[in-house]
Amino acid sequence: MNYLDELLNNKVVFFRFLAETEPVFTGANVFLRDIQFGIKYFFEKKDIKLKYPEAEKLATDFINALVETGDLTVVMENTWKLNLDFKEEQQKQEEPETQSPATKN
Repeated sequence: MNYLDELLNNKVVFFRFLAETEPVFTGANVFLRDIQFGIKYFFEKKDIKLKYPEAEKLATDFINALVETGDLTVVMENTWKLNLDFKEEQQKQEEPETQSPATKN
């Protein structure tokens, strides 16, 4: 399994996962260590144990790829602004129906 590809293909899922424990939202500053440990725990949920140096290298590669796509903007060393809309998509999917199916025309 290519871990970087797994993260890039599931970046929305990853940031939703990270937001469960960290104050992460669109427009927030994110830090290298938050992403690094988020990656470590993200893969642990999949029964994949990454060592500290592996998670750090993967975090750096993931961040660089997200900067290239514009999902992250460099603020300063080890700090980025998150431009990815991931919470809004989740909220749209979780909105309950306003009408019951029986009353729809």
